[in-house]
Amino acid sequence: MQHYACPGPVARDLRTFEPPRPTRAGRRSTLLRGTRSPDRTVEFPVNRFWLPTAVALIVAGLSYGVFEATRPSPVPDGFLYGNGHVEGTEVRVSSEVPGRVVEHRLEEGNQVLRGDTVVVIESQSSIDLLQAAQAELTALQQSRGSLESQRELWEHHAETAARQRARVRDLRASALASDSDVDQAENALEEARQQARALKAQSAALQEQIAAAKARVGLAETRLSNHDIEAPADGTVLIRAIEVGEVVQPGAPLALIVDLDRLELKVYVPERYIGKIRLGNPARIAVNAFPDRFFDAQVSRVDDYAQFTPRDIHVPEERTRMVYGVTLALEDSGGRLKPGMPADAWIRWDDAKSWASCCPAP
Repeated sequence: MQHYACPGPVARDLRTFEPPRPTRAGRRSTLLRGTRSPDRTVEFPVNRFWLPTAVALIVAGLSYGVFEATRPSPVPDGFLYGNGHVEGTEVRVSSEVPGRVVEHRLEEGNQVLRGDTVVVIESQSSIDLLQAAQAELTALQQSRGSLESQRELWEHHAETAARQRARVRDLRASALASDSDVDQAENALEEARQQARALKAQSAALQEQIAAAKARVGLAETRLSNHDIEAPADGTVLIRAIEVGEVVQPGAPLALIVDLDRLELKVYVPERYIGKIRLGNPARIAVNAFPDRFFDAQVSRVDDYAQFTPRDIHVPEERTRMVYGVTLALEDSGGRLKPGMPADAWIRWDDAKSWASCCPAP
């Protein structure tokens, strides 16, 4: 307890007495002793750094716990892991001729067979072209027929003129015909032969024109047949890009067909493991859509060249490592797998190992 002296008689009245404020040194000593000052409550020192430290320790512990809980299990011995996206042989249906779509038989998810007519395009313009080509061909054939008739006629005239010239020469030898008669007979024969040769040349030229006209007719027929677009392969319609009434241009995609019975999965294997893989090695595929089952597959192709790890593929190696692409041919999935599905794959390169009941992705 501190004692204060009264400054004088005026301060003897305790009701009006105010003790002086303690100095900073006195306040510090009071806090250290834990005593009460005349005008302050008891205060204890607080370390302002312990709370952030505690929070950091808690976060670190939680992070380590999540890491331990989510850390993938190692791939069993005798197996290799990879992942990628399910792929299929995509066939784009397109038109070779422009025109307006008047009918289609494309429904997404439906199966089509090779040769089925899936789209019909308005064909009036092609019909007109075909008719024009056929008319031209008919006219040329008629012209050539007329020329052939004339050529045959002049060849007959030439034969007659040749016999006449022979008779005139016999008569001239008997002095019954003059030299003028012989010249006329020879001129008639030469004229007939020239006419026959000219008509033969014209007929040959027309024959070439007829051949070109036949080609145009064939082209017009092919163009007309292209208005009925057929499915180029067996498969399932994944995408339909047209509607009835739309105008399409040559080469524009109309639909996308994929054979779901011949799907593939391409994974990337680190270079040091590629020597363990052989064609025909069995594999199992897992997708998120069917977490409780595996799909059988086998190695169908191994790339002949190495490459850096693709950006969209994650393998349990450094991204700067060289990898080889390995294609897995999926067996019949019953139409469950679709192109574009992300999938995990395990390749068994050691036949002595048995399949594990669960193969977690590393």
